Amino acid sequence: MEVHFLGTGAAEGWPGLFCECEMCERARVLGGKNVRTRSSIIIDGAYKVDLPPDNYLHMLRHGFSLAEVKHLFITHTHYDHFHPDDLLMRRKPFAHIRDRKPLHIYGNRQVLNSVMTIVKEHPEINIVTHLAEPLKPLEADRVKALPLPADHAENQVSLLYLFEMNGKTVLHGYDSGWFPEDTWRALKGYIIDLVILDCTNGALPYVKYHMGVKGVIETRRHMLSEGIASKDTTFVATHFSHNGGLLHESLVSKLSPEGIQVAFDGLTIRL
Repeated sequence: MEVHFLGTGAAEGWPGLFCECEMCERARVLGGKNVRTRSSIIIDGAYKVDLPPDNYLHMLRHGFSLAEVKHLFITHTHYDHFHPDDLLMRRKPFAHIRDRKPLHIYGNRQVLNSVMTIVKEHPEINIVTHLAEPLKPLEADRVKALPLPADHAENQVSLLYLFEMNGKTVLHGYDSGWFPEDTWRALKGYIIDLVILDCTNGALPYVKYHMGVKGVIETRRHMLSEGIASKDTTFVATHFSHNGGLLHESLVSKLSPEGIQVAFDGLTIRL
């Protein structure tokens, strides 16, 4: 299994679209791993989580084709995670797709309502929708996916996803603060191979709706103590905001000693 981090930034990106704060100005100068597009991951080139506004850039920069994505899992409808207008580019003359298999989209009711509005007007884009509900398993070809409750939006059911494939497990754990109790209970019995956690708040102490360095470290410790993770589990922090006040190397200095990798756009984890 290969997990590729297409983007690792929060809603505004880093540097922020209109921002002139110190962290954004320094990121513009330093470049490299300090430049972060909106967050998304892709697994084995065919299973993608979220559809951010930076889809086109991601495909160009990282050499993937959205035509190869067969299963798209949406966490929630915030615009940095779900930009449904890009789905219109699946129709002719904007796209000539050789493989006429449908794109399967999984998400909450708000996600599916948005997708179905597009599908009703343009059925030729060939999309099949699936309601993702907390704690109800989904089958997606070779992948088993378990949607889990997130601590994030108050106006909708926000989801995390636990993926199982080829004997490996991956927890897509952002956007979320400290996990709800239902999520902790559901994770009991698993020993996860890759845990991806939300570090939006950086140096800030908050663990509500998003986490930062403190929350990511505490989550790792809790998972190890509960047997949800082992010494062989890979932990990765992602979804960073300039408001957290920590550029890439500063994040590494705080998280690496705790056994946590700091994601950057283009990071690939092989399990």
